[in-house]
Amino acid sequence: MLDVTEEMDSPTFKSDTVLSDVHLHCPNKRRLMVRLNAVGQPVFLSYFKLLWNTEDSLSEKYVREATTERELQYQSGDELCDKDRNNLKKEREFINSEGVEALLDEDGDLEVVRRPRSASDLEAEDLLRDRVYPVILMKGKEDAFEDEEECTRSDVVKIEHTMATPLEDVGKQVWRAAFLLADYILFKRDMFRCCSVLELGGGTGITSIIMGTVAKRVYCTDVGEDLLAMCEQNVTLNRHLMEAGRGEVKVKELDWLKDEFCTDPEAPYSWSEEEIADLHDHCTVIIAADVFYDDDLTDALFRTLYRITHNLRNSCTVYLALEKRLNFTLRHMDVTCEAYSHFRNTLNDLESLQDRKIKYVVEPVKLDFCQFLVYERMEQLVPHCFVFMDICETMVWAKTCLSRNFL
Repeated sequence: MLDVTEEMDSPTFKSDTVLSDVHLHCPNKRRLMVRLNAVGQPVFLSYFKLLWNTEDSLSEKYVREATTERELQYQSGDELCDKDRNNLKKEREFINSEGVEALLDEDGDLEVVRRPRSASDLEAEDLLRDRVYPVILMKGKEDAFEDEEECTRSDVVKIEHTMATPLEDVGKQVWRAAFLLADYILFKRDMFRCCSVLELGGGTGITSIIMGTVAKRVYCTDVGEDLLAMCEQNVTLNRHLMEAGRGEVKVKELDWLKDEFCTDPEAPYSWSEEEIADLHDHCTVIIAADVFYDDDLTDALFRTLYRITHNLRNSCTVYLALEKRLNFTLRHMDVTCEAYSHFRNTLNDLESLQDRKIKYVVEPVKLDFCQFLVYERMEQLVPHCFVFMDICETMVWAKTCLSRNFL
């Protein structure tokens, strides 16, 4: 007999989708729909600008300050322009003389009196007006953005991605933690220069692409042929950014639920024996961004880290970035972040693990590095970093970026 509940639950789960805040709120980004992927999802192309000079950073700061000032003025009613102040005074006098009926229209509906806006309000709005839209463009790949010089500029990252995907396809979107990790890479680019790097759960590849501008070689890994094809396309779109530093990004499959690398020559994005040997011989940095949202996957990731680092010839520093997503749960009757709590407990277990070959060290670092990409850097964004080192080595250090409320 067919289980009706199971039959109903399946399509309900598949219809649930999540949308990254990067695609929802990221300002001044036009989404060009370029194609449908293999599973019928729309694929969009977005342009993300790197804020290399101080003028861009100051401009972003000025807009934020203008927005904050406007909110304070709405609360206090100060600094209104003369015209708006006079209008407000007349409205108040009219209301006082006519009573409540003055607020009703001819049908008896309430007419809301809008708060007057100051001149500085209008100025701030002018600054923000061209920064708040995504526009979906249905144009062909070849003729899109022909009039825009930024297509080949060195301060723009072009990323293909999807929007509003099921949970199992969230790697096809761009997430804020990837931007945070990219910021840290650009801020510490001299430290990563000429390194060999492995990214776990690379998704669209944006963090690996940024790392590829300074590192010698990056292995960007994930699972799913469609996702890996999108990632490889993004690497191709941004190859000119990596040419100056002669960096290289290789897209490979790495399934955390499996104990071995995929070496099947018939499988796309499989590893060659030479690439596995190169990873084990030269990798000194491992990165991962926003991959801690499921307890089982978190456990699988740490098992993968443990297995890979045991085969590395050199000590290795691991940089992790995640967003603490708060939810109200009936079990706790409170707002909690269970995925983050599980990650933190697993990290503590790893640090306290007694291993004869490898020692795991975690050390906090201030979250005070510059912002090179436009996104909302909120306190729930938490970058981490810890080191795997041979227990016989003494001159090895670790860095861990933690939020102020991490401990």
